[in-house]
Order: sequence, then structure tokens, then C-alpha cells
Amino acid sequence: MSDMRKPLSDAPAEGQGVGARVLRKEDDRLMRGRGQFVADIRLAGLQDVAFVRSPVAHARIRAIHVPERYRDVVFTAADLDGVKPIRAITGLPGFKISEQPILATGKIRQVGELIAMCVAPTRAEAEDIAASVTLDLEELPAVHNMLQAREPGSPLVHEHWGDNIFLESFFEIDIAGALDAPIKVTREISTSRQCMSPLEGRGVVATFDHRLDQLTLYTGSQMPHIVRNGLSDTLGIDQGQIRIVSPDVGGGFGHKGILLPEEVCLSWLTMKRGHPVRWIEDRREHLVASANCREHHYKITVYADRDGKLRGIDCEASVDSGAYSSYPFSACLEAAQVVSILPGPYLMPAYRCRTYSVATNKCPILPYRGVARTGVCFALELMLDLVAAEAGLEPGEVRLRNLVQPEQMPFDNITNKHFDSGDYPQAMRRALKMIDVDAVRARQRRHEADGRLIGVGLSIFCEQAAHGTSVYSGWGIPMVPGHAQATARLTPDGGLELRVGVHSHGQGMETTLSQVAHEMLGVEVAKVRVVHGDTAMTPYSTGTWGSRSMVMAGGAVATACAELAERAKKIGAKLLQLDEADVVLTDGEVRGASGSVTLKEIAHTWYRRPQDLPGDVDPAGLETTSGYKPQRDSGTFSYAAHAVIVAVDPDLGDVEILDYVIVEDGGVLVNPMIVDGQIFGGLAQGIGTALYEEMPFDAAGQPLATTLADYLLPGPTEVPSPRMDHMETPSPYTKFGVKGIGEGGAIAPPAAIGNAINDALRPLGVELLHSPVSPRRIMSAILEARDAQRPAA
Repeated sequence: MSDMRKPLSDAPAEGQGVGARVLRKEDDRLMRGRGQFVADIRLAGLQDVAFVRSPVAHARIRAIHVPERYRDVVFTAADLDGVKPIRAITGLPGFKISEQPILATGKIRQVGELIAMCVAPTRAEAEDIAASVTLDLEELPAVHNMLQAREPGSPLVHEHWGDNIFLESFFEIDIAGALDAPIKVTREISTSRQCMSPLEGRGVVATFDHRLDQLTLYTGSQMPHIVRNGLSDTLGIDQGQIRIVSPDVGGGFGHKGILLPEEVCLSWLTMKRGHPVRWIEDRREHLVASANCREHHYKITVYADRDGKLRGIDCEASVDSGAYSSYPFSACLEAAQVVSILPGPYLMPAYRCRTYSVATNKCPILPYRGVARTGVCFALELMLDLVAAEAGLEPGEVRLRNLVQPEQMPFDNITNKHFDSGDYPQAMRRALKMIDVDAVRARQRRHEADGRLIGVGLSIFCEQAAHGTSVYSGWGIPMVPGHAQATARLTPDGGLELRVGVHSHGQGMETTLSQVAHEMLGVEVAKVRVVHGDTAMTPYSTGTWGSRSMVMAGGAVATACAELAERAKKIGAKLLQLDEADVVLTDGEVRGASGSVTLKEIAHTWYRRPQDLPGDVDPAGLETTSGYKPQRDSGTFSYAAHAVIVAVDPDLGDVEILDYVIVEDGGVLVNPMIVDGQIFGGLAQGIGTALYEEMPFDAAGQPLATTLADYLLPGPTEVPSPRMDHMETPSPYTKFGVKGIGEGGAIAPPAAIGNAINDALRPLGVELLHSPVSPRRIMSAILEARDAQRPAA
């Protein structure tokens, strides 16, 4: 226990590199309340902004009435001269472009859409001003159901489209060969809309420096450089006039991975009025007006032989994309990914899938931790349990008979996903052993004394991460990733500064990137400073998303440090009066036959005593910027098998998680402790998706969960401590063999928990195919099954 409390600066240099369980450096300041979030920023002359937001989902704006006394502090679209709407486009054929106005013009398409901006010395005063603005609206019929939105005659979100489809995607291989399979299981499976609910909501502080002719925007963003791109496009000013600073961020999960209309509003406002302005999202704004995620619907058929071997999948899927396409990902990302990832890690000779990205009068849908994979995993893994029931086999056995085998790696699946490495069957076998299915079956036969029903559920998935240019170039979106870059600089006292364009908002990258640097240079982790979140100080990057940062930024840091090591060796060899070939860099020292010299001594000499160096020394110095891209950038494939035991109360619909097992393979783990935290956090979010979180809408498009009393989030009593087992199958394409792993914990829980609940309720003839599996849904299904089993009167 004493070692756990030892400060990082007192830790020995050894045991700090790749694979070490180093304590998170950033936790010291964050847990002492010394972090700095957007709401902590105070600037001289700062004023607050509140927005007038639409109270209805669909309407034409006839007039906006502003009291005369507030004319100079209330701004509408008519004031934003020269400001362009947000356009998130894609090069995929058939995609329809939506233009999201910064402040509504002509028409409103969602509850909470921005209509007017009000500024005052305090937020309370700004909200009072907003309350004085009255709207004259011609309410229009709203479309809130994505299946109805696809029907002819449905109200149109964007009239000039002629329908409500952002994009239709299609893929087919030999589906006719599966149609005569002896097992054919067809179901409709769906997932509810969710709010991302990070601990810290969105926030923006904007100021303009007339001396520098530069806009500075403090914003909680996962991708500062992309926000700068988008602001430049909408405001029509050069990127050199824009600086984005993203300080400490209290969770992102995709929610903070877009350009916000609020960011554009405040940027324009500070340039117009000449003083700093601030907007901090409150929780009601977040729930009512912000972006959502996850809403999927599947009509899916799985074909199999009697031995459980898959013959093929046929699916039609819809994703509710909301009213606008959010910059930069575009509204089609979620549904188009369903097409390519639905087969998961399974072998099959036939496949057909058609998907629709559907526009409705709701707020936009965004990528959320797991991006499409959670819905896909839920649909596919529920179907595999139904196939197992039809075949009379254990669900685990069906999976083992269909998973891609380790000897097939690297493997191109039916949709041409290139699996880099892994042993999926071993992960499933380990999970089955840890959960002990035979013991669960015996317990089910004994029955519980309290009348609850016991069920066991499984799921397995693959998480494509760190996919780069070769994948995203085909999407034609405004943020195709290229080479990641990092700057490494030895300071005069022997410390190390790293500058990276990605952003860390809970992932512990200040620690893990320091560990990579230690691996390459031997500099103690405590003496490495990681600079990120500031476009003025960091290399360009598309940011942190898609579980890419450790692969891409980690690879860039390693490359930059390797180049820095070579430069340090040259200087060290000069100081030792040896040839460069006769020295090595080890544990922060350049060593040769005549002695050694530390990196600290090398840096001191380079910066402060250049007279001690010969005239032919390399002038490149001790600072370098290097780029990195994996040997193959089609993505790494991490994966995990999840197994869970639940108890379901058939009289109350209550679900208790009794045991949860995760067998995860994320390649080589830079810091296993941080990986454990990532998986555990993802599990908490996955449990929320499975059992609690839901944003319902009424027929008028009004969101119905407008407080945290209505929108349920799992807490400490709902999230068990999982039992975890790590496998390490290195990726053959990346530095150190690492793989992206940040989203995996959130992908599998809804499927595993859903299967466990269905397993428990199967004796009652109950089957639940919609998440979250709430007590209300469970009781409704039980009562419906009981009614169906009663003899006719």
C-alpha cells in the first residue's frame, strides 16, 4: 500500500514504460480540484449568453418579437450577416445535404433549436431577457418515428428533398444461397434514443484579441483542430485568426466531437461586441436540445444449418438521424457503418443489408462510445441466442462454431473488414469457463427461494479502431485522418515536452504518452509534460475519436522520440569523444566505453554551453516533429467476450446483475490499469443502455425525459465490479502491437444482459427485443404472455 501512495517523482525510472501500471499523472490535480474546465475560465469583462430555443419540433417562424429595451442585447439570424450555415457533407452517392442554420431562419426542425441569442452581465439576467422574447410560430405536423418518416406522405423535415432519407446504403453477397437453410429466424429488434450524459456538459468561452487579430475560443472539444476548420468555414475568416483551446474536459464519448452552433454564435458575438462571452450548457438544455445517439431499428433474418453453422444474414436497418447532419461526421455515419459491421466476427457465406439514415424532427444523432456497434451487437447477438434455441444448442456453442479462427488471421470478412489479429474462440471459451454455464443451468433447475428467475447471457464483438486514410477517404467527409504528428523537445534541464493534436478527456493520455516516451528515451514519466488541446501549440490532428489516439498519437510520440534519441546520441557521442556507432542510449543515458552522459547533461550542454560542442555538431537540435501512420491503416481490431448472470423478479420486473465477466483483447496494453478503467467505464455506460437510459418523444416531437428524474442513469448500486481477464494478441501493423480499446466496454453489455434476461424469462414464453429492458417492458411482456396462455373463455 505504501508504494501506491508514493509520488510519481519518487518512483524509480524502471517499470514506467509500455506495459507498466503507472498511476495516472493527471489524477493528482483533478482529484484535488485543481483542474480547469471551461466553466472555470474567468476573463475581464466576461458576459453570459442564454438562448431562446424552439418550444416546438416543427414550425415556420412568422415573427420574433424583441422588447425595445433589449434590442441591442438580443440577436437573431438577421443579425448574423455573412455567417454561413453548418454543412456536414459526405462523398457517398445519394447523400442529401442538410444546412443547419446557426440561428433558425424561416423554419424550426427540432425542439430546442436556437432562435435568438441574449447577452447580459450574468446568466440569470440573460435568461430573463430570453424569457421576454416572444415567438409567432406556425406549428407544422412533426415526424418523430423514423419508420413513419420513411412512408410516402409523411411530413418532410427538409421539403426540397422530397423524402426524409439522408442516405440509403446497400450491400449484398450471394443471399440466395442462404434462403433454403433449415433454420430461419426473423425478428424486429430496436434500441432507444439516448443522451450521452457526460459529467461536464458543453461549454464555450469566446474572446477576441484585436492586437493579434485573433479569435480565441475555449470549448470542451474532442477535436480542437476540426472545430477551427468548421469555424473558419462558417465565419469566413482565415484559420490563422482562430485559436481553439480545449482545457480539461469532463468526458466526451462523441458528444463533444462536433462543431456546435453555440460555438459559432459566441465567436460572432465576441467579434461584434469586443468583450468575452460565455455559454455553459445546463442539464435541461443537454437533455432537451442537445444531440442524441443510438436509435436503431432492425428487421433481421438469420439463416443457419441444424448444427448451428451460419448460412447468412438478411437485414433492413433504419437509424433515426434527427433533423440535421452534424459537422464533421455527417448523418450517414451510423447507418452506413451498420452495413459494414453487422456480420461482426462471424463466418458466413451470404449476406445482405440495406440501411436508411432517416431525418426526423428530433435533435441530431451523433457518434457515441461504440458508434453503431452497440446496436449491431445487440441485434446480432440476440439473434444468435434465438438460433441456438432453434438448434437445441447452448448459445456459447453456436458462437464457437461460427467465430473466425486464429489460424485465419489476418482475415478479410464478408464485408472486407481486415481483422489484423486475434483469437476470438479463446476469448469466448475463457468467458464460458469463468461464468460456469453448467453451474448456472443447475441453479436454474433448482429454482430460487425468492421466486426470481436466473439467466445467463453472452455476447462477443469486434471493435475496429484507429482506422485512417484508407477507410475515411471513401466517406468524403471534412476530416479524413492522415499521418498523426507529435513534437518532442528536451528542455534545458533534461525534461521532455510532448505536443500532440489529440485530446485527453478522461483517457489518461498524459500518462500513457509519457510511458511511450519513457520506453523510447528513458526519461522518467514524472518529467514528461504532455501539451494538448490548443491549436496554437500542437500539430494538426483530427482529434480523439474512434479509439485511435493510443495507436496514432502513441505511434507519433514513439517516432518523434526515436528521432530525438538519435540526435541525443550524436551529441552524447561528441561529448564522450566517441563515434556515434560506439554509443547506445539506455535508461536516459548515452553510454560508451569511456563513460556515460545523461540526457539532462546533453540538454544542458546543447542549450546553455554550446561552446563545449564541436563546430560540426548537427544543428537540428533537441526538438523534432515526426509523423506516424500504421503499416496498414485499415484499423486495429480489439474484441471481447462478455458473460453475465442476472436475476429477474417476475412480479416487479426488477433485474439484478449477479456476476459479470469480461475477457478483453486490446493487443499490447500500454497501461493495463488505465485499460481496466476504460473497460469499467464503458461497462457502466453499457448497463445504462441495457437497462435504464431512454429519451422518449411524444407524437408532437417533444422530448419526455427533461430532467435526471426522468432520464435514468446507472449509479454505484447498479454497476457491479466485473471480473476481467486480459488477452494480448499484438497487432502486426502498429507500434508496440497496440490496438484501440476505448469503446469496447460499452458495446457488448446490452446484448449480454438482454440475452440473460431472455434466458431467465424463456420458461414464461417471454422474449424482449428492445433496449432498454426496463421493468415496465418486462412486466408488459410477462402479462401479455400470461394472457396468451390463458384458455379462451
